[in-house]
Amino acid sequence: MIRAALILWLAWQAISPEAVKHFQAGTEAERQKHFDVAAAEFRKVTELDPGFVQGFVSLGQVLLEEQDYGAAVTSLKHALQLDPNLGAAHQLLGYALLAQGYSAEAIPHLKRVDDPGALGIAQLQTGDLPGAVANLQRALERQPSDPDLLYYLGRASGLLSKQAVDTLLAQYPDSPRAHQAMGENYYVLRQMPQAEADYKEALKLRPDLPEVHMELGEVYASSGQWQKAEEEFRAQTKLQPGNAEAAYRLGNALLEQGKAKEARPELQRADRLLPDMPETLYALGKAAALDGDNTAAEKAFTKLLEIEKETPLAAQTHFALAGIYRKQGKTAEAEREMQEFQKLRQQGSQP
Repeated sequence: MIRAALILWLAWQAISPEAVKHFQAGTEAERQKHFDVAAAEFRKVTELDPGFVQGFVSLGQVLLEEQDYGAAVTSLKHALQLDPNLGAAHQLLGYALLAQGYSAEAIPHLKRVDDPGALGIAQLQTGDLPGAVANLQRALERQPSDPDLLYYLGRASGLLSKQAVDTLLAQYPDSPRAHQAMGENYYVLRQMPQAEADYKEALKLRPDLPEVHMELGEVYASSGQWQKAEEEFRAQTKLQPGNAEAAYRLGNALLEQGKAKEARPELQRADRLLPDMPETLYALGKAAALDGDNTAAEKAFTKLLEIEKETPLAAQTHFALAGIYRKQGKTAEAEREMQEFQKLRQQGSQP
């Protein structure tokens, strides 16, 4: 509709009838995605009427479609010489420059039209990581399912995080936070003795760092040292009694040691602080079952299955429910749960 209206408008303007004819032909070829034909037609328009700005913009656009970025840049720069305030030309020129790797040159044009996605990518490539993160987040608010934007935001955020950690380690290498950061790096690399050493050093320097107790507890949990894990998670809950994850991890550490009765209050507290987390509900059901409270166990497991439908955790929950029903003599219910367990297990084993 816009192009059709433009063609009618052109007929009343100062450009020649022959240029209008070529513009119309180019527009039709572009609509049919015959971009080489469209480029030839629009190029003819620019030759016939070199003062007609829309001819250069349309030529630049189809050249972009053909991935002829250098020629697109030339055409779009000429359009901006004719009309420096033409937003479409700024946007298309920004894209063409960005595609060629001229990110710094693209940025002023993309800022003119407030294109946060392309601007964020350009800022990422020029090292402006805070600006890139901010603009890519804005772009995702408009297009929340765009995989390219998600990729670039993840990359920009990761680089910004690394930059901050590198600065921390370079300027404050002996600080508690530097040791914490090193512990996190070692944990990701599965180098648990080194992670433990750095976390302990961080706590030696600053015993009230709650996150470090949590992270050190996870180091111990990963190697099955549940008594040590319990101590660290308990320290975390004392420093942060409102932290639902700390309460869950303490309850789970107690549960792993067979302390079901002690685990239940911590898991119930975790569920109150952050309701209906599937992992908490599973641990809560398991603790209740081990404590002989099958009614509470069934309630927790049933609630979990309202949230989780086809995950490995759902399969485990169906298996646990089958055991409860079998103990209660509910043969039909136990068989139903085992069928659901088998179905989910088979789905999980399929490539």
